[in-house]
Amino acid sequence: MTRHSARKKIYVLSTGGTIGMQKTPEGYAPEAGYLAKSMSKIPELQNLDMPIYTVHEYEKPIDSANMTPADWFQMGDYIQKNYQEYDGFVILHGTDTMSYTASALSFMLENLGKPVILTGSQLPLFETRNDARENLINALLIAGHYSVPEVCLYFNNKLFRGNRSTKMDATSFAAFSSPNFPALGQVGTDIKIRHELILKPTGDQLHLRQIKPIMVSTLRIFPGIPHEMLKTILQLPLDALILETFGLGNAPEDPHFIKLIHQAVEKGMVLVNRSQCPYAKVKMSQYATGTVLLKAGVISAGDMTIDAAITKLFYLFSKNLSHSEIKAQMMVDLRGELTV
Repeated sequence: MTRHSARKKIYVLSTGGTIGMQKTPEGYAPEAGYLAKSMSKIPELQNLDMPIYTVHEYEKPIDSANMTPADWFQMGDYIQKNYQEYDGFVILHGTDTMSYTASALSFMLENLGKPVILTGSQLPLFETRNDARENLINALLIAGHYSVPEVCLYFNNKLFRGNRSTKMDATSFAAFSSPNFPALGQVGTDIKIRHELILKPTGDQLHLRQIKPIMVSTLRIFPGIPHEMLKTILQLPLDALILETFGLGNAPEDPHFIKLIHQAVEKGMVLVNRSQCPYAKVKMSQYATGTVLLKAGVISAGDMTIDAAITKLFYLFSKNLSHSEIKAQMMVDLRGELTV
């Protein structure tokens, strides 16, 4: 670890979330300026072995359930504007959609060469028993002292690749998991980073890709799903539809169902096959019930999380690619989101 003779500068962007909330008669609620004030009272953060940090708090904190692609861009814009002045970035964020934001930023921040670490907590910093303090301290330490030039999510002693993470538990301190890819780091008595897993920067100049609004939806397949339900969804002006299928990417062989999918593909809609199982990789050719989808023109999401699949679609459609290029790029590993 780098000692205080060469202290790094970290930009802390506090967007909202439980970590900076106060207790009110109506329950936990955000309070502008509270987080920076609280951080200044944590002795560990003032230690000379910690990086120097600057806190920027949103004037109106955002409940992460209200996050939109415009908010993703705003976060990216803060990083881009402060990129040359700081050595790393920590984003404090509500847990509900943190993995969506981490996934989106991993695509939007092209040629990223510095750490961007999202974290938050299940209990606020003011509570006597909380997870906020450790998450905050360790996220700052990793951003300031380790070479991790990608978008990550840190929670409960584990550093995950952002676009491999997903929220698995609403009450446990171990709220996040990385189902199909190992953690990039583990914090115990030592901080251990698996440098062989870390992405290498692909360019020198950071570029922020603005996300355009698109119409994307998901449909969870279940036994006995009526094809009329699919028909109704496909009548919407969708750009893409993610089918959440069984096992390795299987769905009912209902001829009406398959016909509707084939027609949607023919009209230019991008249909993506993603397994309902968190620990799975779609292999449509394994069973006949998957092969019918493959023949109908559905593409595989591989082992991407649903968070990554959705945000990757936003990103690719924003690049003004043709539908055939989008379908091809969905099956290419761009930021470590996909095992190929």
